[in-house]
Amino acid sequence: MRLILGVLVLTAFAAGQSSPATKPDAAPAASPTAASALTIPAGTKVPVELKHAVSSKGTHEGDGVYAETTFPVVVDGRVLIPAGTYVQGRISHIQRGGHVKGRAEVLMHFTTLIYPSGYTVLLPGAVENAPGVDKTSVKDQEGTIRSDSQAGEKAATVGTTAGTGAVVGGLSNGGKGALVGAGVGGAIGTAIAMFHRGNDVKLDAGTTLEIVIQRDVPLDASRVPTTTRASTSTP
Repeated sequence: MRLILGVLVLTAFAAGQSSPATKPDAAPAASPTAASALTIPAGTKVPVELKHAVSSKGTHEGDGVYAETTFPVVVDGRVLIPAGTYVQGRISHIQRGGHVKGRAEVLMHFTTLIYPSGYTVLLPGAVENAPGVDKTSVKDQEGTIRSDSQAGEKAATVGTTAGTGAVVGGLSNGGKGALVGAGVGGAIGTAIAMFHRGNDVKLDAGTTLEIVIQRDVPLDASRVPTTTRASTSTP
C-alpha cells in the first residue's frame, strides 16, 4: 500500500514539473480608429476647374465659388482626393481697376471638399497659382489674383494722341501749331486714359486654378474612395 501511495505522489510531482510555463500576453491589436485615419497634409496642391465665371466686374463679396478637381491627389500611394471631387468656396474680396491707379483684384477662399458619396470635409484652401487667367498674377499668400499693371498702355495712349495732335497742329499753323496740337493731344490722351478703368480680372467657367491646403485636414479612410476618379454609383 505504501508503495502505491509513493508512486502516486511521484507521478503528481512529475506532472506538475512538466506543465508548460504561462506565455506572456500578446500585444494589443491596433486601434481601428487609428487605422482608418488619413490626413491631407498642409501644403498639398490641388488642381481645380471653375464651374462658373468669376470676375471683378460682375461678382460680389460673399458670392459662392464652385469648382471640381481635375487630377487625383495621392499621398504615400493612397488616393486622398479623386479627380472629379467638388470644391466649394466663397469670394472674400473684390476690387475693380481704378481710373488712375489701383488694379482689379479677386480674393477667394475654398472651404469645403465634397466627395460624390456625400462625405463632406471642411478645409482651408487658397489660390496658389492661376495659370488659366491671362494678364494676372497671384500677389500674396492669401491667394489674391490681381490684374497686371496698365501704366505702360496708358502712357502709350497719351503719347500717341499727343503725337497725332502735333502733326495736325503743325499742318495747320506751322511750328507753333505743332506745340499747341501736341499739348491738346496730350490732354485728350490723358483724359482718355483716365476715363477708362483698368482691366478687370476675368475667370471664365473652365478656368484652371491651383489651390493649396493651408493646414492638415483629417479624413475618414472608410469614406474616401480608392479610385483615382470620383464616380457615383447608379441604383
